[in-house]
This record gives sequence, C-alpha cells and structure tokens, in this order.
Amino acid sequence: QVQLVESGGGLVQAGGSLRLSCAASGRTFSSYAMGWFRQAPGKEREFVAAISWIGGNTYYADSVKGRFTISRDNAKNTVYLQMNSLKPEDTAVYYCAAAPQFAPPSRTTRDYTYWGQGTQVTVSS
Repeated sequence: QVQLVESGGGLVQAGGSLRLSCAASGRTFSSYAMGWFRQAPGKEREFVAAISWIGGNTYYADSVKGRFTISRDNAKNTVYLQMNSLKPEDTAVYYCAAAPQFAPPSRTTRDYTYWGQGTQVTVSS
C-alpha cells in the first residue's frame, strides 16, 4: 500500500514557476514508477509527466515538454514536478500517482494504482 500526499500548488502569474512535491509512504518507494496528471474543470484527467523507478527515464506530454521537469529523491520518498513558464492553460488540479510495484511508467491513468488527493494550480493571465 502506498499513500501519496501532494503539496506546492497555488496561484501564480503567467510566466512564473511552481514546484510540486509528492511525498509517499512506504519503504519500497524506489520500486514504483511515478506520474503526474492534471485535471481542469470539465475536462478529463490528462498525463503530464512520468519517471521510472530510479529516475533514469522521464516522459512528458507535448504540452509541457521543455517547461516542466519531473524528478525524484528516493531517499526522501518524494517525487517533484518543477513547472516553469507557466501558462493560464496549465490551470488544473495536479495529481501524483504510483504505478503497480515494478511496473514501467505510463501515460495512461488506468495504469496507475495509487493516487494522491491533488493540489490546485492556478495561473493568472
């Protein structure tokens, strides 16, 4: 069982930056691929970024590539999402998720087993 708690959301002006954190419970964090997803009002939850177990491989949605960076610190059981050059269309609730143990990272919500409660990111124009 993995419990995930996101933090770091807030209100920022367009062009600004935020760093989201996702703290995970459990001793085997390093064996879980992690992902970030987001959901805007009236829209489906969409993939943002994912990272492999030890962080060697990262994946991004085209809409955030070059602006967002996913990373992880397995010693701290934490995954991060650094968001730069934010745009109003980045406004959403951001969720972190953990794939089943030893599963590869995925761009699909159904491939993730554990989810955090979400953190709101609002980008003003």
